[in-house]
Amino acid sequence: METNNQLPEFLILLVDDRSENLISLEEILAQPGRRFLKANSGNEALKTVLKNEQIGLIMLDVQMPDMDGFEVARLLKSNTKSKDIAIIFVTAISKDEQYVLKGFEEGAVDYLQKPLDINVTRAKVNVFERLYHTQTRLKKSLAEVENVNKQLERFMFIVSHDLKSPLATISMLADLLKRDEIIKREQELAENTAIIYSASTKLTGMIESILEYSRQSMTQQTTEDVNTFTLVSEIVSLLFLPKYYKVIIADNLPTIHTRKIKLQQVFQNLISNSIKYNNKTNPIIEIGVTETEMFYTFFVKDNGQGISKKDHDRIFKLFETTDNKSTKDSSTGVGLNLLKVLVEEQGGKIWVESEPGQGSTFYFEWRK
Repeated sequence: METNNQLPEFLILLVDDRSENLISLEEILAQPGRRFLKANSGNEALKTVLKNEQIGLIMLDVQMPDMDGFEVARLLKSNTKSKDIAIIFVTAISKDEQYVLKGFEEGAVDYLQKPLDINVTRAKVNVFERLYHTQTRLKKSLAEVENVNKQLERFMFIVSHDLKSPLATISMLADLLKRDEIIKREQELAENTAIIYSASTKLTGMIESILEYSRQSMTQQTTEDVNTFTLVSEIVSLLFLPKYYKVIIADNLPTIHTRKIKLQQVFQNLISNSIKYNNKTNPIIEIGVTETEMFYTFFVKDNGQGISKKDHDRIFKLFETTDNKSTKDSSTGVGLNLLKVLVEEQGGKIWVESEPGQGSTFYFEWRK
């Protein structure tokens, strides 16, 4: 658990035209982990804020000569660098509702009446200190998520670039084989060669799209109308499943205006997993959709080995895996965490409903 020693310093600006009030207020609020700045006028307060970007709270006297607290608050809220700083007005004058409301209209988040109640004053500042530290942690977490996303995009670019050359070779050789007269006379061999050529051509197109996506920032990435029925059908066709696999694709899958690569990644991973962890002799995979006002909720359902309830949340964490046995290669614990990031970018969520031996249904929301 975090302690005050581990938390960043909480910087409080005290503003009052009377020095004795500043000294008194600092004595009331002083405790480890806090530092105080003082200003004796509105102009001095504004200059102090501009020089100190880490101020977390301003205790602002309303009655000051030249520039009162209301005007100081108005100017602070109009500046992008200071508009989010919490302000508590401190005043010895009217308790009238209209007067109090004026303070809130100018940007105050709370109001303290002189003479100050020491316990109330301390309690209110404690609340704003906790809020400040919570917001600081949230900003740090968002920055870390953004950094992870950038790393993933760089990783995707490198992998896609490295895949492109060998795949181009396969495609070229498959094209040469298609033209070979001896192979043309062997019907089954000719059909298999045509499948290889078709698959490599489609994969080349997918890799080109991923490369283009990884070169661009989020704001530059283009959106397009994506027919999800066609998208899912192409993904399944590229898996070249044995004939005993039964894949059911709902014919009501919608067309969405979105970033195709991201949606493709989610479907590709979930469908591949439903095959990878299916140990049944009659594997069945079903892809469908329901909808709400804001989201399409897609699902990928299988009749495979299922997942223990204790693992339902854990599998979406980075590098977490289960004891389930794969019919193919082992899991890295990266795929589902990446899907979680992609889905949450859309404002949606991803989850699983499953019981051991009863199969699994993965759901994810995608904004309309």
